[in-house]
Amino acid sequence: MILSAVDPRYPVGKFEKPEIITPDDRLAAITTLAELPEQMRNAVNELDSTQLSTPYRDGGWTVRQLVHHVADSHMNAFIRVRLALTEDWPAIKPYDEKSWATLHDATAPVEWSLELIESLHARWVMLLQSLDEQQWQRGFRHPENGPTTVELATLQYAWHSRHHTAHITHLRAKEDW
Repeated sequence: MILSAVDPRYPVGKFEKPEIITPDDRLAAITTLAELPEQMRNAVNELDSTQLSTPYRDGGWTVRQLVHHVADSHMNAFIRVRLALTEDWPAIKPYDEKSWATLHDATAPVEWSLELIESLHARWVMLLQSLDEQQWQRGFRHPENGPTTVELATLQYAWHSRHHTAHITHLRAKEDW
């Protein structure tokens, strides 16, 4: 693959909602979520402070902000799934991810978010592996994006995991780090 041919905003492509989600699709997504902590840790392994402060593309977040964003985003997703499993199609509250990425804690050591992602994903995967068919079809309502089932959210966040890990790995390849 030629890196210059990859859209730096979407290095794994944009998320495409499948018409039908199969049990194999769900299993693959759970596997991706289970692998994210190690994949993210490997992506930032041995990067120094200057490298962590480098935007993954012009106008993009820094590597440090990306790692913290994944922790923030996946915490929200985990809570949304738990709400979907315990309430009847709850309306969830969106958040301004761009503003979150500029809060002071976005300058914290990436290790803090890597540890959070590790624990969070262990619980999330454990929960997802326990679901029956009916639970996969439960969901939540996003005020801007409409209804989302637990199974669709699982696929979306598996894509999100690959998406942001690829931002970092593509930057590393481009910079020869």
